[in-house]
Amino acid sequence: MHYDAIEYEVREDIARVTLNRPEVMNALNTQMRAEVTHAVKRAGSEARVVVLTGAGRAFCSGQDLGDRANVGHIDLERTLRDEYIPMLEAITESPVPTIAAVNGAAAGAGANLALSCDVVIAAESAVFLQAFARIGLIPDAGGTYWLPRQMGFSKAMGAALFAEPITARQADNWGMIWEAVPDENFVAHWQARALHLAKGPTAAYRAAKQALREGYGNDLSTQLELEARLQGDCGLSRDFKEGVVAFLEKRPAHFEGR
Repeated sequence: MHYDAIEYEVREDIARVTLNRPEVMNALNTQMRAEVTHAVKRAGSEARVVVLTGAGRAFCSGQDLGDRANVGHIDLERTLRDEYIPMLEAITESPVPTIAAVNGAAAGAGANLALSCDVVIAAESAVFLQAFARIGLIPDAGGTYWLPRQMGFSKAMGAALFAEPITARQADNWGMIWEAVPDENFVAHWQARALHLAKGPTAAYRAAKQALREGYGNDLSTQLELEARLQGDCGLSRDFKEGVVAFLEKRPAHFEGR
């Protein structure tokens, strides 16, 4: 597939997916959603970690309302079902860790696109904005799912109703994201984080992702059984054997990854 709305490259087992419509702050249109979906799925077999970031001064400003001649006739339900859901599922179901490197403003569906990743690293100058109420909508693109789980019900409700910017530092303090990083260190920092994951035990990461995500809907007994099964699989892996030997030999482990 040829990409026009994004850039895709793989280096050192890291797939970098860059939203590349800087003239509209990387607003999501039909083409971009299709390309992100394809690229993330592709990366699952070509890399050991996926990084989603934005070109220019924004991460993603959300739905491109200018993508339709008549805003009043956008079929939002169809768009969400046919275009957003496949994109978000590609990210959440990726067999490798996903990082959102939020380089600037992340608004509306753009904010929730970032939150769908396993880890969110933001530049301190970045802001998150649930802008939906400003145009008479509710948070979508997974916002009603991720927000209360990651920042608590009261903060999520305030974010949805007031539609006020949340700074990266606030998002960090509230548990909405993994970390906020000074702008001057941002790129080097997320690259180091991505490289750490790319050299790690990919199969164990995949099992951890499954266990943590399924834990939202499981009771304790079911979750303990799932843990036991997944841990049993990990315990039979070459990565586990290598990890133990490396520990005993007091050296870094060299994981095969898959």
